[in-house]
Amino acid sequence: MSSAPRPFDLIATDLDGTLLRDDHTVSSRTQLALAAAQAAGAQHIVVTGRSARWTRPTLDAIGYTGLAVCGQGGQLYDAGAHRLVTSVTLDRQVAALALAKAEAEVGPMAVAVVQDGLEGDVLFDRTYDMPSAGERLAAEEPVADIAELWAKPLSRVLVQHRRLSDDELAAAVSAAAGGLVTVVLAGQGFVELLPLGLSKATGLALASSRLGTTKDRTVAFGDMPNDIPMFRWVGHAVAMANAHTELKAVADEITLSNEEDGVAVALERIFQL
Repeated sequence: MSSAPRPFDLIATDLDGTLLRDDHTVSSRTQLALAAAQAAGAQHIVVTGRSARWTRPTLDAIGYTGLAVCGQGGQLYDAGAHRLVTSVTLDRQVAALALAKAEAEVGPMAVAVVQDGLEGDVLFDRTYDMPSAGERLAAEEPVADIAELWAKPLSRVLVQHRRLSDDELAAAVSAAAGGLVTVVLAGQGFVELLPLGLSKATGLALASSRLGTTKDRTVAFGDMPNDIPMFRWVGHAVAMANAHTELKAVADEITLSNEEDGVAVALERIFQL
C-alpha cells in the first residue's frame, strides 16, 4: 500500500447493482479492497434505496455494523444496534394528490407503499406486478381493500404502468406531480415517490455530519438515476459499467460492472492498494 495521504475519508456505496453482485453477495476482492481502504483510515457507508428492514439481512450477511443510509435517504440506520437514528415520512394526503395528478395524465397506475419504521411492511394493490419488481420487497399477497395502503404512516410510494417504460413513467409522474413529491427511478420496476426534496444526498449529508466527514472528501459508487443527487454532492462519483445512462452522464468516471468487481477495481486505483 502507498504511503501517500489517503484521497478520501468516506466511501459511499449503493448496494444493488453496485456493491452487490447479481447473487446479492460481495466478492472477496471487493471485501479486501474495502478493508484495505478502511485500514488506511477511510470509512465505508452503505447508501441504498432499500428500507432498513429489507437492508438488514444483507448487511448482516456481509458483516456490516456501521451507519447506513436507507429508504432513498429517508432513514439513517444503525446496523450494529439495529435501530433507526432518523426516519422521514411521506405525507399521505400529498402522496394521494400526487398520484391523482399523475393518473390524470397517464391513466391508472399500479401502486405499492412502503410503511414507515423499522418493521414497516410493503403493501400493494392487485394490479401491482410484485415478481417483476424484485424479491427484496418480500411481500406475499395484495391488500384486499385499497384503503389499507393508506392506513399507516408511509416512507414512500411505488408505481407501475402497464404501457409506459420505467423511464417514461418516471418522467411523466415527475412532470405531473414534481411540485408535490420527488420522483426517482431506483431500479427495474421501481419508480418511487418520496417526500419533496428527499434524496440519497440529503441522507448522506446527515450521515457524513455524524461521521465527521465532508462531501469533498467523499467518493461514491452507484448504478441508477436515484444516485444522481448523491453523485452531485460528493467529491468524486464513480458509475458502474452496468449503470443507467443518466447516471453515467454525471459521473466523474466509469468503472467495471458489479459482476466484474467494479468497486474494488476503482478503490485499488484511487487508494493505490
